[in-house]
Amino acid sequence: MDLTTLEIFRLVALENSITRAAQRLQRVQSNVTTRIQQLEEELGVALFLRDGKRMALTEQGRTFLDYAERLLSLADEARQAMHPDHPGGRLRLGSMESTAATHLPRPLAAFHGECPEVTLEVSTGTSAALIDGVLARRLDCALVALPENLDAAALPGHGLQGDAVFREELLLVLPPGHPVVESPAQLRVQTLAGFAKGCTYRQIGEQWLTAEGTPPGFRVQEVGSYHAILACVAAGTCSGVLPRSILDLQRDPAPVVTHSLREIDTWLVWRDGYATAAFQRFRGLLGRNGA
Repeated sequence: MDLTTLEIFRLVALENSITRAAQRLQRVQSNVTTRIQQLEEELGVALFLRDGKRMALTEQGRTFLDYAERLLSLADEARQAMHPDHPGGRLRLGSMESTAATHLPRPLAAFHGECPEVTLEVSTGTSAALIDGVLARRLDCALVALPENLDAAALPGHGLQGDAVFREELLLVLPPGHPVVESPAQLRVQTLAGFAKGCTYRQIGEQWLTAEGTPPGFRVQEVGSYHAILACVAAGTCSGVLPRSILDLQRDPAPVVTHSLREIDTWLVWRDGYATAAFQRFRGLLGRNGA
């Protein structure tokens, strides 16, 4: 069980395929297959269920992947710690969809220009999933909207640190022609289009919509993008919650009706003690570009 084998295992798990993992690793398939078989023999368990060419993790495989991610992350962090003044290695950044679309392009371009030797991996998800990823060492840092049960003062108690880097105006968006609203009782649609549970914006929207009691027939329609949220709203069937910055990106926005819910900060969060040169440079760029 060495770091090379762990990286091979990780890629097979992520790709669900020996073939695709071998291509990414630039190794022959037989070598990847042998390393996985040797690892399973060493551990005494089956890490994958084989279904033709598809490789799906077993329960033990999912458990081992969590450990492999943490070991690989710690090894990379240790290598970077040997060169505190020279950004290098890998930086795994998580972000909310809205932040990735509206706030990240400029600082990421600047970061690439200043730190070309750093391999930057960007992934998106709900705030809750991103925070879990940082704590589990699947991510090095993440841009999130703090959940209602986790305020800034509570971050150190969870092993996290954070900076407020952007401020968003959060809007309730309603179908074209919908009367302006001041309270949930004035809504004519009872469905909220939103991301999966764990999305802080959805949480805030649900709290506002049910503040006076859950309306009859209220439900959440889960979708996977802000384009889908706006499409559901424009179709007249749903309300949605999103930052004003998303509307500002639209070339030909639907004439939706908006109601301002509140302003909310986007936080950069990271594990307590995580301080590689690459991360510190990225953090500094956000501080210069943040709102």
